[in-house]
Amino acid sequence: STFITCLLARASSFGSLETDHIHHHLFHRYKERFGKSYSSEEEHEHRKRTFIHNMRFVHSRNRAALSYMLALNHLADRTPQELAALRGRRRSRAPNNGQRFPTELYTGLILPESLDWRLYGAVTPVKDQAVCGSCWSFRGRTGVLTPLSQQVLIDCSWGFGNYACDGGEEWRAYEWIMKHGGIASTESYGPYLGQVRVAVPLGSAVALKAALVKHGPVAVNIDASHKSFAFYANGVYEEPRCNETMVLDHAVLAVGYGVLHGKSYWLIKNSWSTYWGNDGYILMAMKDNNCGVATAASFPILA
Repeated sequence: STFITCLLARASSFGSLETDHIHHHLFHRYKERFGKSYSSEEEHEHRKRTFIHNMRFVHSRNRAALSYMLALNHLADRTPQELAALRGRRRSRAPNNGQRFPTELYTGLILPESLDWRLYGAVTPVKDQAVCGSCWSFRGRTGVLTPLSQQVLIDCSWGFGNYACDGGEEWRAYEWIMKHGGIASTESYGPYLGQVRVAVPLGSAVALKAALVKHGPVAVNIDASHKSFAFYANGVYEEPRCNETMVLDHAVLAVGYGVLHGKSYWLIKNSWSTYWGNDGYILMAMKDNNCGVATAASFPILA
Protein backbone atom coordinates (compact mmCIF):
# COMPACT_ATOMS: atom_id res chain seq x y z
CA SER A 1 0.00 0.00 0.00
CA THR A 2 2.90 2.38 0.72
CA PHE A 3 4.34 1.56 -2.70
CA ILE A 4 0.99 2.30 -4.33
CA THR A 5 0.61 5.59 -2.45
CA CYS A 6 4.07 6.77 -3.54
CA LEU A 7 3.40 5.96 -7.18
CA LEU A 8 0.06 7.73 -7.01
CA ALA A 9 1.79 10.86 -5.73
CA ARG A 10 4.26 10.70 -8.62
CA ALA A 11 1.46 10.14 -11.13
CA SER A 12 -0.04 13.53 -10.34
CA SER A 13 2.99 15.21 -11.92
CA PHE A 14 2.87 13.21 -15.17
CA GLY A 15 0.73 13.53 -18.28
CA SER A 16 -2.46 11.55 -18.79
CA LEU A 17 -0.83 8.73 -20.79
CA GLU A 18 1.87 8.23 -18.16
CA THR A 19 -0.75 8.35 -15.41
CA ASP A 20 -2.91 5.76 -17.19
CA HIS A 21 0.10 3.48 -17.43
CA ILE A 22 0.81 3.83 -13.70
CA HIS A 23 -2.84 3.17 -12.84
CA HIS A 24 -2.80 0.04 -15.01
CA HIS A 25 0.35 -1.17 -13.26
CA LEU A 26 -1.04 -0.46 -9.78
CA PHE A 27 -4.29 -2.26 -10.51
CA HIS A 28 -2.33 -5.25 -11.82
CA ARG A 29 -0.31 -5.31 -8.59
CA TYR A 30 -3.52 -5.08 -6.59
CA LYS A 31 -5.12 -8.02 -8.43
CA GLU A 32 -2.03 -10.16 -7.87
CA ARG A 33 -1.81 -9.38 -4.18
CA PHE A 34 -5.43 -10.19 -3.39
CA GLY A 35 -6.06 -12.88 -6.02
CA LYS A 36 -8.67 -10.85 -7.88
CA SER A 37 -10.22 -12.01 -11.16
CA TYR A 38 -13.26 -10.73 -13.02
CA SER A 39 -15.80 -12.38 -15.28
CA SER A 40 -15.58 -9.99 -18.21
CA GLU A 41 -13.60 -7.10 -19.66
CA GLU A 42 -16.48 -4.80 -18.79
CA GLU A 43 -16.35 -5.81 -15.13
CA HIS A 44 -12.56 -5.51 -15.17
CA GLU A 45 -12.77 -1.89 -16.34
CA HIS A 46 -15.52 -1.14 -13.83
CA ARG A 47 -13.40 -2.52 -10.98
CA LYS A 48 -10.36 -0.65 -12.23
CA ARG A 49 -12.22 2.66 -12.20
CA THR A 50 -13.53 1.94 -8.70
CA PHE A 51 -10.03 1.02 -7.52
CA ILE A 52 -8.56 4.27 -8.89
CA HIS A 53 -11.31 6.31 -7.25
CA ASN A 54 -10.70 4.63 -3.87
CA MET A 55 -6.94 4.94 -4.30
CA ARG A 56 -7.23 8.70 -4.71
CA PHE A 57 -9.44 8.91 -1.63
CA VAL A 58 -6.92 6.98 0.48
CA HIS A 59 -4.03 9.13 -0.73
CA SER A 60 -5.96 12.34 -0.05
CA ARG A 61 -6.86 11.32 3.50
CA ASN A 62 -3.34 10.19 4.34
CA ARG A 63 -1.95 13.57 3.28
CA ALA A 64 -4.17 15.24 5.91
CA ALA A 65 -1.95 13.98 8.78
CA LEU A 66 -4.80 12.52 10.83
CA SER A 67 -4.48 10.33 13.93
CA TYR A 68 -4.89 7.25 11.72
CA MET A 69 -3.75 5.97 8.34
CA LEU A 70 -5.70 4.39 5.51
CA ALA A 71 -4.52 1.70 3.09
CA LEU A 72 -5.79 -0.06 0.00
CA ASN A 73 -7.07 -3.44 1.13
CA HIS A 74 -9.11 -6.24 -0.43
CA LEU A 75 -12.14 -3.92 -0.54
CA ALA A 76 -10.51 -1.34 -2.81
CA ASP A 77 -12.41 -2.52 -5.91
CA ARG A 78 -15.80 -2.32 -4.14
CA THR A 79 -18.38 0.38 -4.82
CA PRO A 80 -20.07 2.34 -2.00
CA GLN A 81 -23.15 0.16 -2.42
CA GLU A 82 -21.09 -3.01 -2.05
CA LEU A 83 -19.32 -1.64 1.00
CA ALA A 84 -22.71 -0.81 2.52
CA ALA A 85 -23.77 -4.44 2.05
CA LEU A 86 -21.05 -5.47 4.53
CA ARG A 87 -22.73 -3.44 7.25
CA GLY A 88 -25.64 -5.76 7.93
CA ARG A 89 -27.10 -4.53 11.20
CA ARG A 90 -30.83 -3.76 10.86
CA ARG A 91 -32.31 -1.33 13.37
CA SER A 92 -35.80 -1.68 14.76
CA ARG A 93 -38.04 -0.01 17.32
CA ALA A 94 -38.68 -3.24 19.16
CA PRO A 95 -37.27 -3.57 22.72
CA ASN A 96 -33.92 -5.28 22.99
CA ASN A 97 -34.92 -7.20 26.14
CA GLY A 98 -31.52 -6.88 27.79
CA GLN A 99 -31.21 -7.35 31.55
CA ARG A 100 -30.41 -4.30 33.65
CA PHE A 101 -26.70 -3.58 34.01
CA PRO A 102 -25.71 -4.16 37.67
CA THR A 103 -24.18 -0.72 38.21
CA GLU A 104 -23.95 -1.21 41.97
CA LEU A 105 -21.48 -4.06 41.50
CA TYR A 106 -18.95 -1.71 39.88
CA THR A 107 -19.01 1.15 42.37
CA GLY A 108 -15.41 1.77 43.43
CA LEU A 109 -14.03 -0.70 40.90
CA ILE A 110 -10.45 0.23 39.96
CA LEU A 111 -10.12 -0.12 36.20
CA PRO A 112 -6.73 -0.88 34.61
CA GLU A 113 -5.30 1.73 32.26
CA SER A 114 -5.43 -0.71 29.38
CA LEU A 115 -6.85 -4.12 28.54
CA ASP A 116 -6.44 -6.52 25.63
CA TRP A 117 -8.31 -9.82 25.89
CA ARG A 118 -6.29 -11.26 23.00
CA LEU A 119 -3.30 -11.50 25.35
CA TYR A 120 -5.30 -13.90 27.55
CA GLY A 121 -6.37 -16.21 24.72
CA ALA A 122 -9.98 -15.06 25.10
CA VAL A 123 -10.62 -14.00 21.50
CA THR A 124 -11.16 -16.33 18.55
CA PRO A 125 -9.42 -15.63 15.20
CA VAL A 126 -10.80 -12.90 12.96
CA LYS A 127 -13.30 -14.27 10.46
CA ASP A 128 -14.46 -13.06 7.06
CA GLN A 129 -18.17 -12.50 6.47
CA ALA A 130 -17.36 -12.03 2.74
CA VAL A 131 -20.15 -10.16 0.91
CA CYS A 132 -22.82 -11.27 3.37
CA GLY A 133 -24.25 -8.62 5.70
CA SER A 134 -24.14 -10.99 8.65
CA CYS A 135 -21.95 -8.97 11.06
CA TRP A 136 -24.69 -9.25 13.73
CA SER A 137 -24.10 -13.02 13.99
CA PHE A 138 -20.34 -12.83 14.73
CA ARG A 139 -20.47 -11.56 18.29
CA GLY A 140 -21.50 -14.28 20.72
CA ARG A 141 -19.37 -14.96 23.79
CA THR A 142 -19.73 -17.99 26.06
CA GLY A 143 -17.06 -17.72 28.74
CA VAL A 144 -15.02 -20.44 27.05
CA LEU A 145 -13.04 -20.05 23.83
CA THR A 146 -15.24 -22.14 21.53
CA PRO A 147 -15.98 -20.97 17.97
CA LEU A 148 -19.77 -20.84 17.74
CA SER A 149 -21.81 -21.37 14.60
CA GLN A 150 -22.81 -18.10 12.94
CA GLN A 151 -24.45 -20.16 10.18
CA VAL A 152 -27.00 -21.53 12.65
CA LEU A 153 -28.15 -17.98 13.42
CA ILE A 154 -28.08 -16.93 9.77
CA ASP A 155 -30.13 -19.95 8.72
CA CYS A 156 -32.53 -20.28 11.63
CA SER A 157 -33.38 -16.94 13.29
CA TRP A 158 -35.64 -15.52 10.58
CA GLY A 159 -38.69 -15.87 12.82
CA PHE A 160 -37.04 -13.53 15.34
CA GLY A 161 -36.69 -10.64 12.89
CA ASN A 162 -33.26 -11.35 11.41
CA TYR A 163 -32.73 -11.52 7.65
CA ALA A 164 -29.60 -13.62 7.12
CA CYS A 165 -27.25 -11.84 4.66
CA ASP A 166 -29.64 -8.89 4.40
CA GLY A 167 -28.98 -7.91 8.01
CA GLY A 168 -30.19 -8.42 11.54
CA GLU A 169 -29.68 -7.41 15.16
CA GLU A 170 -27.54 -9.13 17.76
CA TRP A 171 -30.19 -8.97 20.51
CA ARG A 172 -32.56 -10.92 18.26
CA ALA A 173 -29.82 -13.52 17.87
CA TYR A 174 -29.55 -13.73 21.68
CA GLU A 175 -33.35 -14.18 21.87
CA TRP A 176 -33.14 -17.08 19.43
CA ILE A 177 -30.30 -18.65 21.44
CA MET A 178 -32.27 -18.42 24.70
CA LYS A 179 -35.46 -19.74 23.09
CA HIS A 180 -33.66 -22.78 21.71
CA GLY A 181 -31.52 -23.51 24.76
CA GLY A 182 -28.23 -22.28 23.31
CA ILE A 183 -26.16 -22.44 20.14
CA ALA A 184 -24.00 -25.14 18.62
CA SER A 185 -20.26 -24.88 18.16
CA THR A 186 -18.94 -24.42 14.64
CA GLU A 187 -16.99 -27.65 14.53
CA SER A 188 -19.13 -30.25 16.21
CA TYR A 189 -22.67 -28.96 16.80
CA GLY A 190 -22.02 -30.38 20.25
CA PRO A 191 -23.28 -29.21 23.67
CA TYR A 192 -25.43 -26.10 23.68
CA LEU A 193 -24.54 -23.04 25.76
CA GLY A 194 -27.41 -21.10 27.32
CA GLN A 195 -26.99 -17.31 27.57
CA VAL A 196 -28.73 -14.25 29.01
CA ARG A 197 -28.02 -10.78 27.61
CA VAL A 198 -27.06 -7.72 29.70
CA ALA A 199 -27.26 -4.19 28.22
CA VAL A 200 -24.53 -1.67 29.09
CA PRO A 201 -25.87 1.83 30.04
CA LEU A 202 -26.18 3.98 26.94
CA GLY A 203 -23.11 6.06 26.17
CA SER A 204 -21.20 5.20 29.36
CA ALA A 205 -17.51 4.63 28.68
CA VAL A 206 -16.92 3.75 32.34
CA ALA A 207 -19.64 1.08 32.29
CA LEU A 208 -18.30 -0.36 29.05
CA LYS A 209 -14.79 -0.52 30.52
CA ALA A 210 -16.17 -2.22 33.62
CA ALA A 211 -18.05 -4.76 31.50
CA LEU A 212 -14.87 -5.52 29.57
CA VAL A 213 -12.86 -5.97 32.76
CA LYS A 214 -15.43 -8.09 34.61
CA HIS A 215 -17.04 -10.08 31.80
CA GLY A 216 -14.66 -10.10 28.83
CA PRO A 217 -15.35 -9.04 25.21
CA VAL A 218 -18.51 -6.97 24.70
CA ALA A 219 -20.75 -6.77 21.62
CA VAL A 220 -21.05 -3.20 20.34
CA ASN A 221 -22.74 -1.44 17.44
CA ILE A 222 -21.04 1.33 15.51
CA ASP A 223 -21.50 3.78 12.66
CA ALA A 224 -19.25 2.29 9.97
CA SER A 225 -20.84 4.16 7.07
CA HIS A 226 -17.85 6.37 6.27
CA LYS A 227 -15.44 5.33 3.54
CA SER A 228 -12.51 6.01 5.87
CA PHE A 229 -13.64 3.06 8.00
CA ALA A 230 -13.54 0.68 5.03
CA PHE A 231 -9.87 1.48 4.37
CA TYR A 232 -8.59 1.91 7.94
CA ALA A 233 -5.05 0.58 8.44
CA ASN A 234 -3.62 1.78 11.78
CA GLY A 235 -3.68 4.53 14.41
CA VAL A 236 -6.64 5.78 16.46
CA TYR A 237 -9.67 6.13 14.19
CA GLU A 238 -11.52 9.38 14.88
CA GLU A 239 -14.04 10.44 12.24
CA PRO A 240 -15.60 13.86 13.06
CA ARG A 241 -18.69 13.19 10.93
CA CYS A 242 -19.31 9.94 12.77
CA ASN A 243 -21.36 11.73 15.45
CA GLU A 244 -23.76 13.52 13.12
CA THR A 245 -26.35 10.82 12.44
CA MET A 246 -25.38 8.08 14.92
CA VAL A 247 -26.58 5.44 12.49
CA LEU A 248 -25.34 2.25 14.13
CA ASP A 249 -25.18 0.06 11.05
CA HIS A 250 -22.42 -2.41 11.88
CA ALA A 251 -22.02 -5.02 14.63
CA VAL A 252 -18.52 -5.66 16.01
CA LEU A 253 -16.80 -6.84 19.20
CA ALA A 254 -14.94 -4.71 21.76
CA VAL A 255 -12.04 -6.74 23.17
CA GLY A 256 -10.16 -4.07 25.11
CA TYR A 257 -9.14 -0.45 25.45
CA GLY A 258 -6.05 1.70 25.94
CA VAL A 259 -4.21 4.91 25.05
CA LEU A 260 -2.01 5.60 22.01
CA HIS A 261 -0.14 8.89 21.58
CA GLY A 262 -2.39 10.52 24.17
CA LYS A 263 -5.64 9.34 22.55
CA SER A 264 -7.92 6.91 24.41
CA TYR A 265 -9.32 4.13 22.25
CA TRP A 266 -11.49 1.03 22.16
CA LEU A 267 -9.89 -2.10 20.68
CA ILE A 268 -12.45 -3.43 18.21
CA LYS A 269 -12.54 -6.77 16.39
CA ASN A 270 -14.18 -6.66 12.96
CA SER A 271 -15.34 -9.53 10.72
CA TRP A 272 -13.93 -8.39 7.37
CA SER A 273 -10.90 -10.74 7.41
CA THR A 274 -7.32 -10.07 8.49
CA TYR A 275 -6.70 -8.14 5.26
CA TRP A 276 -8.76 -5.31 6.74
CA GLY A 277 -7.43 -2.86 9.32
CA ASN A 278 -4.64 -3.98 11.62
CA ASP A 279 -4.95 -7.75 11.15
CA GLY A 280 -8.73 -7.42 11.38
CA TYR A 281 -8.79 -4.95 14.30
CA ILE A 282 -9.28 -1.20 14.67
CA LEU A 283 -8.54 1.31 17.45
CA MET A 284 -11.63 3.56 17.74
CA ALA A 285 -11.45 6.86 19.62
CA MET A 286 -13.31 7.07 22.94
CA LYS A 287 -13.61 10.87 22.73
CA ASP A 288 -17.21 12.09 22.47
CA ASN A 289 -18.36 8.48 21.97
CA ASN A 290 -17.05 8.68 18.42
CA CYS A 291 -19.03 6.46 16.02
CA GLY A 292 -21.28 5.35 18.89
CA VAL A 293 -19.14 2.54 20.31
CA ALA A 294 -20.69 2.94 23.79
CA THR A 295 -24.24 3.64 22.58
CA ALA A 296 -25.63 0.11 22.25
CA ALA A 297 -23.24 -2.33 23.92
CA SER A 298 -24.23 -5.67 25.42
CA PHE A 299 -22.75 -8.91 26.67
CA PRO A 300 -24.16 -12.38 27.37
CA ILE A 301 -23.71 -14.24 30.64
CA LEU A 302 -24.12 -17.96 31.01
CA ALA A 303 -27.56 -18.83 32.32
